[in-house]
Amino acid sequence: MASHTNDTDEGFEPIISNRLAIKLLSALAALVLIAGLITAAGHWLGQRMASGGHTDSTQEFNIAIGSDIISVPANMIRLAEQRTSGTAAGLNLYLTWPEMQGYSVAEKDRFDAADKSTDLIFIEVSEATMSRDMSGRFEPIYQRLLSGDSSDFGHGLTLHHLKADSGYGDEVLLSAHRPGKPDYVVRCLLPQRRQEASSADCQRDIHAGNGLSILYRFSSTRLAEWDHIDAAIGAFVANRLTGQKSDNP
Repeated sequence: MASHTNDTDEGFEPIISNRLAIKLLSALAALVLIAGLITAAGHWLGQRMASGGHTDSTQEFNIAIGSDIISVPANMIRLAEQRTSGTAAGLNLYLTWPEMQGYSVAEKDRFDAADKSTDLIFIEVSEATMSRDMSGRFEPIYQRLLSGDSSDFGHGLTLHHLKADSGYGDEVLLSAHRPGKPDYVVRCLLPQRRQEASSADCQRDIHAGNGLSILYRFSSTRLAEWDHIDAAIGAFVANRLTGQKSDNP
């Protein structure tokens, strides 16, 4: 009887080799990882867009400006790139009024409408470049720029108009006498109608620490509270200053 060759699987090569299977599994794992990263990035970006660049983190940062160090939580720092410890040329803050608190989810609407909100205060901290703050500049500088008669604005404030060529446009000057202190002085761009007021149409600067200038802006609708706002800003900065920066490395 003729011999018959056995056609079994002996010596048969599999359709997918082990090496190719490993490559396919590795590629699949990489795709899953990339998909996960895209999902996480999309979630992060969505949250960031929803928060409008705000953060509710209360992590404290120590920021050296000039010879002063100020400690501020992240949710009070307006610009994301400034939310880091170290040396900086300046610092931009925003706070609720009258609570003097930073951003929170509960107060999201107030911060999202920052240009129209009447209950936010904006603060810029920088090294002082002038020897006098706004109150100190009233007599030697601003009085020379006044035009016409002054008038009572109410709330203890006197309204002064500035000369057309003073460089201050349509701004006016408001001042108030303070016993034992220099006169309070603030510049404002007063709206024709109350509902046209912005969140920062009044500005004033004060000195603090060893050499800081604190410029703060607030809505003209809050002028009746000028003395409370000024005191609150001064106390806030004083409480946040942690000391003088060392010149040693």
